[in-house]
Amino acid sequence: MVFERKMLTNGDPEDEEEDAPEEEEEEEEEEEEDLVDPLETIRAKCAETEHCTHYKERLELCETRVSSKSQTTEECTEELFDFLHARDHCVAHKLFHNVK
Repeated sequence: MVFERKMLTNGDPEDEEEDAPEEEEEEEEEEEEDLVDPLETIRAKCAETEHCTHYKERLELCETRVSSKSQTTEECTEELFDFLHARDHCVAHKLFHNVK
C-alpha cells in the first residue's frame, strides 16, 4: 500500500532510482580522489633518511655502471634488495602508528 501511494503521489519510482545511482557514483569518485595511501607517504619519507640514502646511492651507482656497459651479466639485485630492506625496516616502525 505504501508503495502504491508513493507511486501515485511521486510518479514513477523507476525514474527516481535511475537518478540516485548517478549521484552516488559522483560522490564516490570525489571521495576516492581525496584518499592518500599513508604507506606511500611513509615510504617516501623513509627513503630520504640517512640510512636509506646510503643504500639508494649504492643502487644508483650500480644502475649507472650496468647501463654504461653494452654487454654485461651484472644486475643490481643485491643493491635493490638492500635498499628495499632498509626502507621497509623504517616503514615497519612508523606505519602502524598511523593505522586507526
